[in-house]
Amino acid sequence: MATDSMRFEVTRLNCGGCAGRAQKALAAVPGVTDASVNLANRMARVDGSAGVEALRDALDRAGYPAREARVTLAIDGMSCASCVNRVEKALSAVPGVLSAHVNLASESAEVRLLAGSVDGAELARVVGEAGYKARPAGDDSAERDARKDAELRTLKHDLIVAAALTLPVFVLEMGGHIFPGFHHWIASTIGTTTSWVLQFALVTAVLVGPGRRFYRIGLPLLFKGAPDMNALVALGTLAAWGYSTVALFLPGLLPEGARAVYFEAAAVIVTLILLGRFLEARAKGRTGAAIRRLVGLRPATARVERDGAIAELAIDEVQPGDVVHVRPGERIAVDGELLTGRSYVDESMITGEPVPVGKGPGDPVVGGTVNGQGALSFRATAVGADTMLARIISLVEDAQGAKLPIQALADRVVVWFVPAVIAAAALTFLAWLVLGPSPALTHALVAGVSVLIIACPCAMGLATPTSIMVGTGRAAELGVLFRKGDALQRLESSKVVAFDKTGTLTEGKPALARSEAAPGWDVAEVLRLAASAEQGSEHPIARALEQAAEGLVQPEVVEAIAGHGLRATVEGRRLLVGAKRLMVREGVAMAGLEAAHDEIAAAGQTPVVVAIDGQVAGVFAVADRVKPGARAAVAALHAQDIRVAMITGDTQATARAIAAELGIDHVEAEVLPEGKLAAVKVLRERFGAVAFVGDGINDAPALAEAEVGIAIGTGTDVAIESADVVLVSGDVAGVVEAFHVSRAVLRNIRQNLFWAFGYNVALIPVAAGALYPAFGLLLSPMLAAGAMALSSVFVLTNALRLRRLSPAMRSGATRAGRETLVAEPAE
Repeated sequence: MATDSMRFEVTRLNCGGCAGRAQKALAAVPGVTDASVNLANRMARVDGSAGVEALRDALDRAGYPAREARVTLAIDGMSCASCVNRVEKALSAVPGVLSAHVNLASESAEVRLLAGSVDGAELARVVGEAGYKARPAGDDSAERDARKDAELRTLKHDLIVAAALTLPVFVLEMGGHIFPGFHHWIASTIGTTTSWVLQFALVTAVLVGPGRRFYRIGLPLLFKGAPDMNALVALGTLAAWGYSTVALFLPGLLPEGARAVYFEAAAVIVTLILLGRFLEARAKGRTGAAIRRLVGLRPATARVERDGAIAELAIDEVQPGDVVHVRPGERIAVDGELLTGRSYVDESMITGEPVPVGKGPGDPVVGGTVNGQGALSFRATAVGADTMLARIISLVEDAQGAKLPIQALADRVVVWFVPAVIAAAALTFLAWLVLGPSPALTHALVAGVSVLIIACPCAMGLATPTSIMVGTGRAAELGVLFRKGDALQRLESSKVVAFDKTGTLTEGKPALARSEAAPGWDVAEVLRLAASAEQGSEHPIARALEQAAEGLVQPEVVEAIAGHGLRATVEGRRLLVGAKRLMVREGVAMAGLEAAHDEIAAAGQTPVVVAIDGQVAGVFAVADRVKPGARAAVAALHAQDIRVAMITGDTQATARAIAAELGIDHVEAEVLPEGKLAAVKVLRERFGAVAFVGDGINDAPALAEAEVGIAIGTGTDVAIESADVVLVSGDVAGVVEAFHVSRAVLRNIRQNLFWAFGYNVALIPVAAGALYPAFGLLLSPMLAAGAMALSSVFVLTNALRLRRLSPAMRSGATRAGRETLVAEPAE
């Protein structure tokens, strides 16, 4: 966008030299006539015709990025996809705006701009000039809900008034067509002229009262040369009302055969469209039900320990570090770390996992979850917008506002659709006027009005955003968060899912898997001595032995032997603990444990050999535990015709063992952390679009490189920030659910778009009179209004079916299969 003058905020300005370099960078942009940068307030002022993106890019290259901000607007009065296009166009033209995305379903606009260039009030004013009411959206969900309820009540009131005024008109005019005797009765009592005058009065009241919303918005836009759906309704109803008014009061202006009234058509059109909008508004309210349920999980108060006493405080008053007390059955207020008490906590509303989770001192608790039977106290670690629940709500709201690539076609059509409909209606009117049978003017009016009314693009504008809103909300209930809404479409097209191993497919915590003692040795005693020797080691193997052993003592001497293991003295006994090569080096024979050692190695597990006083005493298998349900998740992905790969730094033997156990198709083993990105590229070249699933810092590059990055929610913040999708519970079954939701939402969107386009393609010719030559049928404007209203209701109802989307894997399936042990990680 070009501009004459613009101000915005610049970052990383530390001295006059910084300001000078930033100013020089701006001045060098083509189209800039003057540029200045103020170090004191960190604001830049630019005059000229340079585009916003060019100015931003110039500062980025200079190392002084312009600060970007986002403003959300709540917008009233939008009714179709052309409204969306018009508001987006108006916002995008504002100096300083980088992009604007308008969501018809949520009746909001998300504007990305250079901070300081324009505020929410100015953006709302621009939207107002485009013909719609707008205001900066706050975070008060109660206020938003109240506004929606008021809008619904107004629509309901207008609908009732319109229906009450329309019913007598419909009976007076259409009763005679249904019962011929009724027509004669009217003529012989009040008379036809009086009947028409009554209809005129009632219909005028409908148009001036409940129907004025169409004229207030549609007519100004029509005069500006930017008609929308309201303009179509305004044109159609005014044409019917105007023609009828002339026929009533100035009949001499019309041919005798064309002196008829269509007051009932104008009234019924307004009433039916109001009915459609009322049903549409009710359905729209249900599309955001998932967000409202999440918001409803926030407790209003918390019992906080202050100065030795427990006081009930508003949730906003809780601070990090506060000790919060929770009674049995209460909802946990904020995120924290458990201090006292033990209980089972229902976390299903956060993770989608139905089984309560046992909690004890030191365990994390999440705000919004429900405590079981035990009394708990915990230290608050995150409050307000930093809690997991608040972040989930934010992520879902962001995803619900996304615009998918599949919507681009509808957007391109909508740009020219309404003007094309007006042109088609005009051509239809002229064609009937010139070529139609007598009374030609009457037929021309009916056909022209029908085309105007039936061709509204409301359904096109609702087809995609409603499905996204409902689908991402349902995904959140299943424990799957789409951080970026467009990942819905990219995930559906992914051909292969590549899993990191440690912490993703496995627990990331090695455990003792098998114990074998040499003849004459007690296996528990050998384990106790070996674990005692390992106490000083930081290696994961040491932790696995320690956790499995009892009665540990402090070693007298410990000597690490790099790449082999260690030598120690425990309770006066000389121990060697490590790999088989340590025994070979020290000349200790494996004596009867050779077969057990080889079996452990062949299973992809890590063998730990122990020698005591120069004799081999035992061999232990240490392995990383495969996550419950990993095998079921891989099988479910195969059932969806998705290839499964694993990328790991472990040895080929370990990787092959895991792959065989889980049914994984392709393995990239012995991959260094920096090699994961390259491995993703290799998979893409071989199989197509890749979805990568990981949890660690070293997975972040691969998560960013893949078409869709899926982060385990229990992993690192770096991985989560690099991902497009987050699995809150850390359960790999969430990958299956993500694909399941993606495909269901895209299928739903295609159904909606097919209906929206097909409806218009099929019915515009019918409204224009295509069936008249063969069947003598001409579509009534009233039926056109009903069909148009029902098209939007159909799209919304179809999208709402996603609220009942069943999980791809049954509850408990994620725990299916026996626990499997695999090798200790090398990553």
